[in-house]
Amino acid sequence: MAKLTSLRPRLGGLRPRLASVPADRQSFDRQRDQRASRKWYKTSRWQKLRMSILLRDLFTCQWPGCGRVEADTSQLVADHRKPHRGDEALFWDDRNLWCLCKPCHDSLKQREEQRAD
Repeated sequence: MAKLTSLRPRLGGLRPRLASVPADRQSFDRQRDQRASRKWYKTSRWQKLRMSILLRDLFTCQWPGCGRVEADTSQLVADHRKPHRGDEALFWDDRNLWCLCKPCHDSLKQREEQRAD
């Protein structure tokens, strides 16, 4: 009968990506989460407003050139066109909100906001 030989491990060369979050990014996230306006996102009022924006925009990304229709609401963001920066009136203004898909919100919109800062 033939002997079984062991296979060389192939995953040993992968770098861990989770531990590579820069310390300044962790500090930024912690500071952002401590802002008073962050708790507005956890209210039922926000959840109702968010759903009304998604319905108003027919679950369609409003980013110019995208137009992605998404049935999974977890993949959609009710985004503030103009950053509210803690301004309560601007935060709750439905004319300042639009529906974006996660890829547009997490890449294109964030780049645009960083350029404006």
